[in-house]
Amino acid sequence: MNTKDFIRLGVPPGEATRRAADFVARYVLAGGDKSRLEEEIRAIVADPARFADDPLRREFATAVSSAPPQRAEPARFRQWGEDLDVEAVKQMEKACQLPVSVQGALMPDAHVGYGLPIGGVLATENAVIPYGVGVDIACRMKMTVLDIPIRDLEQKQDRLRRAIEAETRFGVGATFKQRREHEVMDEDWSVSVVTRQNKDRAWAQLGTSGSGNHFVEFGLFTAHSKIGGLEPGTYVALLSHSGSRGTGAAVCDYYSKLASQRCRSFLPAELLRLAWLPLDSEEGQEYWNAMELMGRYAAANHACIHRHIARHLGAQVLLDLENHHNFAWKEKHVIDGVEREVVVHRKGATPAGRGTLGIIPGSMASPGFIVSGKGHPESLDSASHGAGRAMSRKAASAKFNWKDVNRYLKQQGVTLISAGLDEVPMAYKNIREVMAAQKDLVTVLGEFQPKLVKMALGGERPED
Repeated sequence: MNTKDFIRLGVPPGEATRRAADFVARYVLAGGDKSRLEEEIRAIVADPARFADDPLRREFATAVSSAPPQRAEPARFRQWGEDLDVEAVKQMEKACQLPVSVQGALMPDAHVGYGLPIGGVLATENAVIPYGVGVDIACRMKMTVLDIPIRDLEQKQDRLRRAIEAETRFGVGATFKQRREHEVMDEDWSVSVVTRQNKDRAWAQLGTSGSGNHFVEFGLFTAHSKIGGLEPGTYVALLSHSGSRGTGAAVCDYYSKLASQRCRSFLPAELLRLAWLPLDSEEGQEYWNAMELMGRYAAANHACIHRHIARHLGAQVLLDLENHHNFAWKEKHVIDGVEREVVVHRKGATPAGRGTLGIIPGSMASPGFIVSGKGHPESLDSASHGAGRAMSRKAASAKFNWKDVNRYLKQQGVTLISAGLDEVPMAYKNIREVMAAQKDLVTVLGEFQPKLVKMALGGERPED
């Protein structure tokens, strides 16, 4: 008999199926009647307490009784967009099989991630999934509209380039020798063993941008309607995308391993990347506090980048907008007709509650959008976090070349300071199609067109 046979007989996946195999072997060695094996297994599954003192059956019975309750059917989820990555859809289906899952949603920029897909939204009951948040905890967008003349995007481009290169750093392990100052470093970094050990590293990386799809860019922002105190019109804006750097990755690594160890006895191997920590456990509280700190730290990274670039240019900020993705929030949602407090994981998804402002970027040569959420209940108040990859990094690097890419960028009026070939515009989905697929989730308030873009050089491990 194999695992599929055990599950067919009602054995919970995980440790119970492993103990079932041990029981079968011992039963046969003891001379048991093989023809009665299925009957024996069904009896133990039906009433494990009855066999608590049975030397042959008690280990299997204990594993069955210790297994968490299994779902009669998966939690429901709705997807936006057509022709989504089949593997990303499968990942979402698996996530909805977790006993702690209550509802999910899949955004139109979805593609495969670790555990939960990028573009995956998952509400859980009293549980946080480290890989449901992601490796780059609190990765976020920030845009500031500056009082710089539009003509400077062409006539004073070198000045803008120098400001970016002087005031942030790109690449894995990038740091500042002369450290940035921000009140986030005065907070309590002892909320977890990981943040305590990485505080000095975090300070050295404060204000840096990392690798992968992280960027800092100048562009034209056109406000279609009044946003805050900004009147409709076209302006110069600074847009950035990055997260909590090496410390955030360390938090994810440490607590995802703890979650995996905690769930290994009952969670099938193929679901271990979706292992969770109960919020009412010590480890769950530690992770939650570390995640919240990483959220404030990621915001501080962007604050430093924008503040120093504006100061470098002697510019005033006319509008300031930002939002997280790769995060978890405690929120109230109506699930199956009942309002409940749940933990909403948005892995590569933008908060889009009614009236909530958000930023959804495209690629280095396609527009990004300032949006206002519509609060769609089936999306759990969420929208996409970008265009989403159309192909893997490896495939993009093999397919494209800089000669053709540079020609295309020139046609689009984009100056690229640096980037990897795996981040070229053709590696991404059509952002306008993605936006069209979620018109019931957000209202577009403005459009950002990149003009001067800097990303990390290729060949490094992506930190997105």
